[in-house]
Amino acid sequence: MTSFPIDPEQIAAFRRDGVVLIPGLFGDHVDALREGVAQNMADPGPYASDNRAEGRGRFFDDYCNWNRIAAFEEVIRRSPVGQIAAELMGSRSVQLFHDHVLVKEPGTTKATPWHQDAPYYFVEGAQTVSFWSPLDPVREATLRCVAGSHRWPKPVLPTRWLSGDAFYGDRDSYMAVPDPDAEAMDIREWAMAPGDAVAFNYGILHGARGNHAATSRRAFSLRVVGDDARYVERPGPTSPPFPGHGMQPGERLREDWFPVIYDRH
Repeated sequence: MTSFPIDPEQIAAFRRDGVVLIPGLFGDHVDALREGVAQNMADPGPYASDNRAEGRGRFFDDYCNWNRIAAFEEVIRRSPVGQIAAELMGSRSVQLFHDHVLVKEPGTTKATPWHQDAPYYFVEGAQTVSFWSPLDPVREATLRCVAGSHRWPKPVLPTRWLSGDAFYGDRDSYMAVPDPDAEAMDIREWAMAPGDAVAFNYGILHGARGNHAATSRRAFSLRVVGDDARYVERPGPTSPPFPGHGMQPGERLREDWFPVIYDRH
């Protein structure tokens, strides 16, 4: 595992705003990630979706494939992502939660809906971070994040991306999905080169426009957790579901399924 320099101001920005750009984080691993994405698209996993219900073009996404796609595991183990996550979160150790591939082919009009990751997951804690890294240069199709949204008093209602229906039956515990553009929220977005990464807390509201460029927009996401992360039960099946995990509320994530990828000691 290689070390990677990070500015204290980047750490402070992450802890204050919940989101920060880390240029070049996966810069040495872009080719490996591209190979992994190609393998993933050629051989999708059980959770893969093409998200074709709206507009034209293909919006492929799939997750939880690191343990069957060697390129993904190699990048997780050998890149500095664990070290950077530990410094951003202020955590001694870092556990892998899951990987996620998102590919918008040329002319894909479907946007990634505004959402927070946390309500879909069965994990809670202040020490969480998701890394989103494009494998192609991006401008309009880059990730968009609402700064400070991880501190909102209620989580945003999780919805199903194709139908727009609520993910859980319990709506009272959630706030309606806002329109950050119409409400003039503090949206952070960056033109990014392959291998750059946006790091954001699981509670950050984020989304992305469609891809109207003539080239694909391939992106690799990696979700990790820190020392204070604990398993929680939700009102229904989570995404990812991880059937048969056997964990009880309040427990740390089991390390045989969610391995420690970095430990300061």
